[in-house]
Amino acid sequence: QVQLVESGGGLVQAGGSLRLSCAASGRTISNYNMAWFHQAPGKEREFVAGIRGSGVNTYYEDSVKGRFTISRDNAKNTVYLQMNSLKPEDTAVYYCAASLIRAGTLVGNYAYWGRGTQVAVSS
Repeated sequence: QVQLVESGGGLVQAGGSLRLSCAASGRTISNYNMAWFHQAPGKEREFVAGIRGSGVNTYYEDSVKGRFTISRDNAKNTVYLQMNSLKPEDTAVYYCAASLIRAGTLVGNYAYWGRGTQVAVSS
């Protein structure tokens, strides 16, 4: 089993930055495909960014390209999401997810999830 714990969320003004962390325990995640999703009130959980186990390949939802960066430090068993130029529409609970086999943008592809961290962006 993989346990994931997100941190780094908070309240920030539009245009500001936050860095989310996802600390994994239980297993080494160096071979896991990792991703960040977010879920706004009343909406479905949506893909934000993903990174392959190698760390070489990353991919993003169109609205965050150029603003968000996903990275991983396998030595620390941690994945990060650097969020810059934040907008009010980025307000959501952000979840970290892990998958040993599948990757991509679908919620169902990921077997392990954290409990989320709240991000609120004021205008």
